[in-house]
Amino acid sequence: MSQSATAPLALPSKVSGEKPSIGHMEEFSANFARFLMRCNSECGELAEFNMGGQQTVLMSGPEAQEAFLKTLDQKLSRAAAYQATVPVFGKGVIFDAPPDKMKAQLKIQVDALRYQKMKNYSTVISQEVEDWVADWGDEGELDFLDEFLRLTLHTATHCLLGKDFRDQMTEEFRELYHDLEKGLQAIAFVDPYMQQPIFEARDKARARLQELIGGIIAERRANSGVVYGDALETFIAGTYADGSHLTDNEITGLVIATMFAGHHTSSGTATWTLTELARQKEYSADVLQELRALYNEDSEITFESLREIPRLERFIEEVLRLHPPLILLMRRVIEDIDYKGTLIEAGKTVAISTYGSHRNTDYFPDPERFNPNRPEPDTLFAYIPFGGGPHKCAGNAFAMMQLKAIFAALLPRYEFELVDPDETYQDDFSAIVLKPSGPCRLRYKKR
Repeated sequence: MSQSATAPLALPSKVSGEKPSIGHMEEFSANFARFLMRCNSECGELAEFNMGGQQTVLMSGPEAQEAFLKTLDQKLSRAAAYQATVPVFGKGVIFDAPPDKMKAQLKIQVDALRYQKMKNYSTVISQEVEDWVADWGDEGELDFLDEFLRLTLHTATHCLLGKDFRDQMTEEFRELYHDLEKGLQAIAFVDPYMQQPIFEARDKARARLQELIGGIIAERRANSGVVYGDALETFIAGTYADGSHLTDNEITGLVIATMFAGHHTSSGTATWTLTELARQKEYSADVLQELRALYNEDSEITFESLREIPRLERFIEEVLRLHPPLILLMRRVIEDIDYKGTLIEAGKTVAISTYGSHRNTDYFPDPERFNPNRPEPDTLFAYIPFGGGPHKCAGNAFAMMQLKAIFAALLPRYEFELVDPDETYQDDFSAIVLKPSGPCRLRYKKR
């Protein structure tokens, strides 16, 4: 992207179907993944639509997506585009923090997910899977959308808040967390402060979580000599440039933000991975063969052993292509931008669609077909399940490690098959985070 003050610039093509007062919000809310694909098909690389009064330019194709992902925040602001997260994460946290504080908070978050921590997390996740399947018996049937929501909430809280909190975790905590998740439906990106029951529940949940996590922080500070080895320990120890520590509100916000990265997206991807393993018998047989060669009943699943499982990795990567965790990434334009002779004006929102990018036939022939052996595209910015550039998702390594740990423990023990007709297993487009529509029932049987 470059700015130009010479020849007059063109404007992005407008998407058809705009309605008075609401713009394209009705179609966007109904199924925004498909709506964004229509925008691209109709208008090409740059397509402008009206999201409830906010003019938004969809940037499609690897070249435009690279420009989006690599442009500095001085021109494109994440914070301005993601104000819907402020009531969820909390005031003064990440996208509501001044730039220097946001940078420091994100660095502390990354520190909590570094290599030494991950070694401990892989053991935690494997044990959670052991506990999860302990009462399954030889065969049965489960709604795995619910099951993976529960499992990944357990793994996320165990890794982030520690064993003590995980062992005491109540149904109240689960309900509070789900109320926060519901507060990020599509309408929140238009106005997260309008009078809506889901937003009232979100705000009550955030306040109550502050009380719960604040109690743990107080206990930790009273026992400062104890080593916990979890993310909360990193957040409490983290400091700003002036040496000051994060407040309880900021620590709670970082816990919530990191849980969103490590739980909500992972639960949907885990459910889709198991569903595709049940559907794609040819490829799942290859994955099982690989896991059996690496692990036997006495083998321990460690971080090191999880680093090289190429068939399972390719399978999960193809799941992420077809069912990317976040459908839409957004930024707010701070300064006028000249993109290849087209003006994108300050004040507008720009967006890219991972869902649409992964269905670009120039890079993914026969894109709706599941094929983990398809060649990688010859550009970095066609396949973007975790974004890219300087702001690539900090939790992507944790998410992949978690998924590999779950299936390395699960697949050698059980085989799975769909309960309902194949076509009923569909994506749910009601929120910005993609997951299967419920229920997602599978039958399991001990091998």
